[in-house]
Parts: sequence; structure tokens; C-alpha cells
Amino acid sequence: MDILLTTDERSKSKVEFTHALPGKEEEGEANMDEQYMRRCIQLARNGQQNAQPNPMVGAVIVHDGHIIGEGYHVRCGEGHAEVNACASVSKEDEHLLTSSTIYVSLEPCSHYGKTPPCADLLIRKGFRRCVIGCQDPFAKVQGRGIQKLRDAGMEVTVGVLEKECRELNKRFFTYHSKHRPFVTLKWAESPDGYIDGHISNTYTQMLCHKRRAEHQAILVGHRTYDIDHPQLNVRAWYGPSPKKYVVANTPVDNLQEGFTLIQTHDIPTLLTRLYEDGVQTLLVEGGARLLQSFIDAQLWDECYREIGTTPINGKVPAPHLPASIVATETTTWNGNQVERYINQ
Repeated sequence: MDILLTTDERSKSKVEFTHALPGKEEEGEANMDEQYMRRCIQLARNGQQNAQPNPMVGAVIVHDGHIIGEGYHVRCGEGHAEVNACASVSKEDEHLLTSSTIYVSLEPCSHYGKTPPCADLLIRKGFRRCVIGCQDPFAKVQGRGIQKLRDAGMEVTVGVLEKECRELNKRFFTYHSKHRPFVTLKWAESPDGYIDGHISNTYTQMLCHKRRAEHQAILVGHRTYDIDHPQLNVRAWYGPSPKKYVVANTPVDNLQEGFTLIQTHDIPTLLTRLYEDGVQTLLVEGGARLLQSFIDAQLWDECYREIGTTPINGKVPAPHLPASIVATETTTWNGNQVERYINQ
């Protein structure tokens, strides 16, 4: 878990923290840029639950090898990372901004949304240099923030730890580049390959609810909705519950309050509807037929398969991933194994 310091705590710890970073004489400016960009990424991850649908962004302000300010985008509709980083700079250090470098994991915005353009703020503060992890794919930005900074005479470096910065906001990038939500599949199966609602344990249930809190919407099929009557909330974790969707070929009688029905059998049509609803991240939890439909259509991005400890010889076979896909990560939670897959 990342630990964030208050302004006073950060001021007291400044010397200790900056001494842990290599100097320019040892590593060179390029390596220093990477060190500070890694801190931006670390900060940005703290906004994983509340920043969406905005991207996660971190910012670090450096003067003469010392961090004098840092921040991240905490919550959608509130100050961006650059704003919070500038606000964290002590009054006695404000005069240093004109000879400082600001590091940002994503291109500063150049348009008026819920907040003013961050590019204008950096120009107004007079930063000497801006180092950017990656360009913003959002149509209203897409290089305009970078160009605005350069037109103002600021030295701008783009592409430091670009791969890592793009990975950080893969959900945001998928939504804006592919015009569909980032799709995560999740199910629990027995070691003999059957789905059952009682396979998960206390620990994996918490893990599942954590993922729910990190997605804007959750989707189940009509049969799962009818049989299981799922709550689809985050009662075993802290955070916002996702918006609940049910997909069915026919109308659903007595749809519970808080659920939205999408009547279709076509996965591309379903994803287009969710995109139009502004859903950037979608967690698909069942049933088996629905999950397999996403797999067969190759319209998924990430998958978590939980495997229990006891064979059940059940009635509902678990979905099958393509044999060519290999788990990128495997963890064990009180005996249950959770495998993570990525659809490249």
C-alpha cells in the first residue's frame, strides 16, 4: 500500500527521501527522470477507485535534486495531479518553481472541463521544464497540452517510462481508443472445471469486491440474475459499488431497483451501449454462457479465474480460455488459486 505524506510531513522528510534517489552525477539526467516518474506512477495509483472515469495521474515537482511538491488526482471533478502538486509546495519554496521541473505521468490537459486547463497552470507558475510520461488519448487533449507548453517556451520531454504510464491507465486508453469499456472477466470454478457459487472463500470474496470497487459497472446474464439474485455490491470491501447491468434476449419481469437491462444477444452491440452510457470499466461476473461469449468474441482485456480446492462434479462447466493464453500471475488465497490472464 502506498503511503502519502501531508505537506508538513513531506517537508520534514524531504532530505531523507531525496537522499535515497541517485544524483545526476551517478545516473545521468535520463535516469533521474525515470526515478521521479516512478514516484508519479506510485502516487497516481492512489486514485484508482475515485479518479475514474478520469485517468490516474501523479505529479512531482523537483528543484535541484529535491522534491518540493507532489500530488495525484484524488477524485473526479476535483483538482488534477498538477494542481495538487503545486498546492503542496510550501510558501517559502514557491519562488523556486521558475527554476524547477515538474514530472507528470500523463500529458497536462489543455481544455476546460470540470476544472481549468492544467497546462495553463504550469505556464502561469513558470516551470522551467516539464517531463511527461505519455500523451493523453482523449480527443480534447491529444498533444495539445504538450504543444501549449512548448509554445510558451517551456522545455518539454515526452515518453519517460511511457510503457509503464500507459499500463497505469490501460482502462482509460482502451475506452478512448477502442470506443468500448475495458472488460474484465471473473469467475470461480472447481478443480474439476465446474462453476458454483460457493467456491470462493472469505479472502477471495474480499478480492472480488475490491475489483468491483475499481470498476464502474458490473454485468451478469439473465439466468444468473434470476437464480442467484446477486447484490453485486462491495459489502466485503471499502469503496463505491459499480452500476449494475443485466443482459438478456427478452424483457425481464420485476427488475430490481438499481439494475439496468440491456436487451441484446450481441456482445459488440452490448459494449457499444455501455460505451454510450459512459462506462469505461466493466466487470463481467457471469454466468458461464455470457463469459464464454466475451471470450469467443475476443472482446475482453483481463481475466481472473479462481480455482477452488474441492471437486464438485457440477452441472455448469466453467468457461474455457484459448489454449494459447498463459496466466501472467498466480496467487493463492487460503488454498484457492487465482490466475490472472491478459488478452494481448
